[in-house]
Amino acid sequence: MSNDLLFDFNVDKTAKTVYITREFNASQSLVWDAFTKAELLDQWGAPAPMRAKTKYMNFEVGGRRFYAMISPDGQERWSVQEFTSITPKTNFKMYNAFADKDENRELPGSEWDYNFTEQNGITKVHIVIYNESFERLEKLLEGFKIGFTITLKNLEDLLSTLS
Repeated sequence: MSNDLLFDFNVDKTAKTVYITREFNASQSLVWDAFTKAELLDQWGAPAPMRAKTKYMNFEVGGRRFYAMISPDGQERWSVQEFTSITPKTNFKMYNAFADKDENRELPGSEWDYNFTEQNGITKVHIVIYNESFERLEKLLEGFKIGFTITLKNLEDLLSTLS
């Protein structure tokens, strides 16, 4: 990661909430696309050596993305993301839950709120993740910070090739 770009990761266990802020040296439009288009998400959305594979994505309010993170030995960890609010280029919200390959959700899930702003060619993404249960938050945090840090680095690398 470029040393001059902000990366902040905070957890409020009492509020069952994770706060992430990350800057990218890319336009807001490009960063937005990287978070909202399956063909781009699949290029960065899993920590190596895993890879992401979207089965389908309908980015609209009420639409869903159904995708898996696939390990090198072929094991799949599926998730369903349901888009609950979209303000183009600046904000979207979704409900996320792990699922089986048939889309049966493993509840409880989490609510994600993404905000995008740009200043002087640097795009800031602020993500708030509210977990429905403390137990889910604890389970999520086991490897989440490391994995999410890796995926955001993947995104930074991808954006440098697209800019």
